[in-house]
Amino acid sequence: MQNKIVYLLLNLFFLIVCQSNSYAQDERQNLGNLIAMNFQFGAGVPAGDLSDRFGTTLSIGTGMDLITEKNNFIFGWKGDFHFGNTVKDNILGGLAPEGFIFGNGLSPATELRRAQRGFYLGGHIGKIFPLSSQNTRSGLRITLGAGLLQHKIRLQQDPSNFVNQIAGDYAKGYDRLSNGLALRQFVGYQLLGNDKLVNFTIGLEFIQGFTQNRRSFNIDEMRADTDKRLDLLIGVKVGWTLPFYIGESTGEIYY
Repeated sequence: MQNKIVYLLLNLFFLIVCQSNSYAQDERQNLGNLIAMNFQFGAGVPAGDLSDRFGTTLSIGTGMDLITEKNNFIFGWKGDFHFGNTVKDNILGGLAPEGFIFGNGLSPATELRRAQRGFYLGGHIGKIFPLSSQNTRSGLRITLGAGLLQHKIRLQQDPSNFVNQIAGDYAKGYDRLSNGLALRQFVGYQLLGNDKLVNFTIGLEFIQGFTQNRRSFNIDEMRADTDKRLDLLIGVKVGWTLPFYIGESTGEIYY
């Protein structure tokens, strides 16, 4: 299912870029400095050490940009919540020597689940390079940023058969909570419509996280994990922008 979402987002990316010129023709001009509230959805493929732990990663997020009228420089921040259902680490193998994990009811906890949870939070700078003289506020968007990347394995208990071994503080010995400095790059298309009604971003995002396990001890491995990690995430982002123009001049009407 998650792979289908990635495929659909990629197709949407190329479709919107190919048709974007149809939005550029308008009689009004979107002038002035701009504060943009951004709301995004994305899907990504992990690489590096992250691919050994998780599968396809989905994300939802928000952020804010200041886009200058002169030169379209971008100064902003963003935050994304990451989630997914594919966890490759067999962290509960030691609790299931016969293939089953038994709960308090002395029967298998069949609804026990593992899931990915995490986030990215950081700032960025960049620029919009116009592709049309009809709309100089839209075009190729490139941003570079840095922030914090964090991820962990979420253990979801079987509601009908609680497992004490992974409850409370014990869960911290299995969740592989990891975080650290991350670099982020975005390359895509930004549309700020002349009519101020159609505003969106779509493109590719690249994250490189220099993380480390922050738990003092992994119970299932019976050791402390002090290895340095390189977590990579490559994804497609689609976003809606709510613009607020500041100090907008009257502009001219083109026919």
